[in-house]
Amino acid sequence: MPRSDDTTPVAVSLAEIARLAGVGRAAVSNWRRRYETFPAPVGGTDTSPLFSLPDVEAWLRNENKIKNSVGPLERLGPELESLGERDATGRLVAAVGVRLSGTEENGPPGEPFGTREARFLTHVSEVAAAEGAARTFGFLVDRWLRTHVRQITTTPEPLADLMAEIASTVHPGEVRTLLDPACGTGSLLLSGAKTGKDRPGTEIFGQDNDPVLAALAGARLAMAGFAASVTSSDTLLADAHADVRADVVLCSPPSNERDWGHSELATDARWVFGLPPRTESELAWVQHAVASLASEGVAVLLLPPAVAARRAGRRIRAGLLRAGVLHAVIALPPGAAPPHGVGLHLWVLRSGEPTAASRTELLMVDTAHGLDTTSLGKTGINWARLRESVLAALRGERTYESVRAPVISLLDEQVDLTPARHIPFTGSVNGIELRRSWTRFDTHLRELQDTAASLAALAPTEGPDANSPASLTTVAELERAGALTVLVGQGLPEDLIRQGPPPKGAVPVLTVPGLLSPDSAGHWLPGADVARGEVGGTLTVTAGQDVILVGVTRAFNVMVDSAAPSVLGPSLYALRTDPAVLDPWFLAGCLRAPGNARQAGTHATTSSRVDVRRLHVPRIPLKEQQAYGEIYRKVASFERDLRDIGSTGAELARSLGELMSTGRLRGK
Repeated sequence: MPRSDDTTPVAVSLAEIARLAGVGRAAVSNWRRRYETFPAPVGGTDTSPLFSLPDVEAWLRNENKIKNSVGPLERLGPELESLGERDATGRLVAAVGVRLSGTEENGPPGEPFGTREARFLTHVSEVAAAEGAARTFGFLVDRWLRTHVRQITTTPEPLADLMAEIASTVHPGEVRTLLDPACGTGSLLLSGAKTGKDRPGTEIFGQDNDPVLAALAGARLAMAGFAASVTSSDTLLADAHADVRADVVLCSPPSNERDWGHSELATDARWVFGLPPRTESELAWVQHAVASLASEGVAVLLLPPAVAARRAGRRIRAGLLRAGVLHAVIALPPGAAPPHGVGLHLWVLRSGEPTAASRTELLMVDTAHGLDTTSLGKTGINWARLRESVLAALRGERTYESVRAPVISLLDEQVDLTPARHIPFTGSVNGIELRRSWTRFDTHLRELQDTAASLAALAPTEGPDANSPASLTTVAELERAGALTVLVGQGLPEDLIRQGPPPKGAVPVLTVPGLLSPDSAGHWLPGADVARGEVGGTLTVTAGQDVILVGVTRAFNVMVDSAAPSVLGPSLYALRTDPAVLDPWFLAGCLRAPGNARQAGTHATTSSRVDVRRLHVPRIPLKEQQAYGEIYRKVASFERDLRDIGSTGAELARSLGELMSTGRLRGK
């Protein structure tokens, strides 16, 4: 690897400056135009300039554009990126992991590091002494992955954990050996190792064609306290672990490869169920996984849905079925893993002597069964519900999302193993569920009627003063007067965020995508992490009756946080009022006016931002504010009832349509 010049400054982009200052990128571009003192670029291009980090920090501080100094972790990000491109910085992050884990003698191979790289490693060690080794390394890994997200695909942690739990549920005994033959950055190996953490003697093996990813996988496992053998080479052409027979194989293999070794491997002994066609590289990986299993071993592979149905692979699928090797096919909803618009499949395979059931039946699970197809891929994944559905089916429990399909019925000309084609809709709607839906609908309807009756009694002001509205002030003026404080949402610690039902003491996390999809699974942070983040200034946490504002024009919204505390993500703001001067409900109602947002928008792009401080508010006495605030409470309740009745009505319509389509609907 080429050594970087010791004089190269730590440089940051406009987007990085925006993150440091807690503003949008448009604001930074505006500063650059308005202020002659703004630092000059030190590199990059005209469209993507780079600026010296020390110069930017000094300028932000002098112009009072930054309230908190940049923390030591935040400084590491641009410092790392100034040291090279993907491979160079990835190798550095791996070196950080092996150094902080105390396994430096097994560090990533390659040329010695240059002066600046060695200085960076020393600086990271100093930061880790104060911030913690795991937190520091995790920050650098996340930063590197986000920077190169278009080049590197990783298995999301909830899915990796699910795959490990599936293997643990299906495997009958002790797991002595764990293998991932296409390990990437090691997410699946980590989940598998953590699932078996009560078995410290488990041997862990990984392999990846990309040496940087393999080095990162080894470093991540070392940081987590697991000894592992992770190598870099082409697994199908040069299997470094050919002698290993694993109790569990977890793998998300590369897909749609054409040059995977079809010609060179035509007579390979792994193709027990047939030579994979050139266009079916995934079935090569499936057979490699089966060949790598010990007796009674279990493999769980993440595959594109087309593998279950493509005509070219039907003979191999039939062979897997006849041998009783394929135990289950699990269809995931879109959004569970990249590419997020596609519902991927999990194949569960077993070695050893097949049971009578495995020879005659294939378990099929469709976790998207019964969902509204118009929303697939747009909402979050309820991982707790998905996990319970899958594990229940694997334990042999009857669920409406699963079926045990007779193998003989699958061995036709197509051998189509797509779960949705075989799971009947009967039983997914029953009388109790239908009555509960009608009860919810009636309750929402009554609440809506009560609120509507109250709001219908309101009318516009008439008379000579009707066309003379109150004078206006702005959020900026109110802030200068001390009537409110503007708090800006910040970047979130992705390694700490959890999803699903929150435990007691957890704090919900609000983001723009989450507010756009209110039915998605919620995110939260442990209370202790929130307390530390609030004290350290790295998290923005709301208090009771704070007014929350979405600062993006396309998603503009205003609400009062009655369930505080909440943690605010980027592009969200909290306006904390002085209740002796300004009523929060009145403020929220006024700010939410569509015309207000249009006037305060930047109009620079299709995703333009709202300049919060330019929003207008009428100047009226506190008593009148409180009266208007009570009205807005009812307006907010009216909107909530409308949403609830709409979603419940749509649920009823789907249920009735399903009953009709299966001939199970009758009148009284």
